[in-house]
Formats: sequence, structure tokens, C-alpha cells
Amino acid sequence: MTERGTDRGYLLDNQQAEAGVRFGALAELFDPVTFRHVDRLGIGAGMRCWEVGAGGPSVPLGLAERVGPAGAVVATDIDVSWTRDIAGGAIEVLRHDVAADPPPSPGGFDLVHARLVLVHVAERAEAVRRMVRALRPGGWLLLEDADPMLQPLLCPDEAGPEERLANRLRSGFRTLMAARGAELSFGRTLPRVLREAGLAEVGADAYFPITSPACAVLEDATVRQIRGRLVAGGLADDAEIDRHLSNVAAGRLDLATAPMISAWGRRPAMAAAEA
Repeated sequence: MTERGTDRGYLLDNQQAEAGVRFGALAELFDPVTFRHVDRLGIGAGMRCWEVGAGGPSVPLGLAERVGPAGAVVATDIDVSWTRDIAGGAIEVLRHDVAADPPPSPGGFDLVHARLVLVHVAERAEAVRRMVRALRPGGWLLLEDADPMLQPLLCPDEAGPEERLANRLRSGFRTLMAARGAELSFGRTLPRVLREAGLAEVGADAYFPITSPACAVLEDATVRQIRGRLVAGGLADDAEIDRHLSNVAAGRLDLATAPMISAWGRRPAMAAAEA
């Protein structure tokens, strides 16, 4: 979840203590969606998978369960702080920039998966090309990314001042992301991106969690990670941030996330050596 193609710095740094909390909340929210697609695509024993921008350990571990000892999972990220300890058996962990480095095994993967990665990558078209090149003929590319512009509110039911404050802070978060090259409407383009990359059998759906306890955990950890930048950018002051965190902790807000769009496509079985 932290691959990037610029040196401007990932807004939600893996080195911060809150990163592990965020990864846990994201796993609770989105792993069931991810693995519903992985299982529907037929990923199973003996297959080889590349998890791009793994961030936390949950997806590589889930893939390893599915491919078994005869398969392989390569988990890559520019920062492997939260995955290095799972290396071993079917799992290989590599430091890797998807937009700059060659694929770890060109033409060798049955599945390449990236979740909440490409929205942050400035050279996202190049990253997609490299992921497609990593697929074997007949292999699947599964991309999952948020689209904050489709549903920009933290509290879709803006019923009072607490919700208005929450939505203003979420707008500040989007401002910080955009300043670092994030494409906030990228998620909706994924089906077209896969078709233009030459993939077949393209499909997509979207998931929009709301009022999950994990949404509150995610919001608390995210705001704590970025509060210094919100204040420095004049997007909020410390009193507003403290009030918002108190509202989140009290359970008074119906919190949502941006919709996550999942899109998949298959490299044609008769594909040449490189797409």
C-alpha cells in the first residue's frame, strides 16, 4: 500500500507507529472483498502471486494459504517494515518500486494484485505496464483502488457540527494527498486502464463501507498520522483535531470510507512475451 513513483514522500509513512493500526483496519474492511475476487479468479494450489505494495501482512498471508507449499507469493513494497517478518515458506519479501524496478519475475505470475497503491503512484501507467509484463499468459491482474472523488465525505449523513468538522478534515486530507501527486478519481478508470493494457475478460465492482467499527479505527490512526501536516498547512488547528478525535472515540459519527473499486483482467492466453 505504499509503492510510489515520486520522492515527495508518502503521506502515510510506514515508519509511523499508527501505520500498523491502519493496516489492521484496512485488512478488516477490505480483505473479505479482496479474497472474494481472488477466489473467484481461481487462485489456488501451486500458483505464483505477486502482491504489489503489500504494506501489511494480511494479503500475502492469505495468498500463501491459497497457493500452499507448492506455490509462491512475492510481497513487494518500497518499505517492508510490516512484512519482513512473514518471509519464509511460500512467501518472499522484496524491497521494490513498482514504477521503477523490473518485475520480480517477468511473465511468471498467475496473479498480480495491488490494493490502494496506484492512486499514490505518479507514474501509474508505467506501473501498470510492468505489472502486465509480470503476468503469464492466462494470468490475472487485480487492481483495487479508492476513488475519493466519487464519495468525498467521511460522514455522508452530515447531520450536525460534528459531521461538518469531520468532513472538513477529510477534505484537508484529500488536499494533502493531491499535493503529493495522488489521483483522487483514479479508481473509476481501472476498467479502462486494464482494457487499454491489452487485458481481456475485464470486470469491476465497488465496495463502500459505512459505520463499521474499523472505519473509526482507521480514521483515528489516519488523523494522528497527518495531524502535523494538517496544522502546518492551515487546514485545521489542534483544538479542532482533538475535538474530532474525541467525537470519533465517542462513537457519535457514522463514518465511511471512499469507495474501493476492484477491477480485474486476464492476459490473453496466446500473448507474446511482453505486453
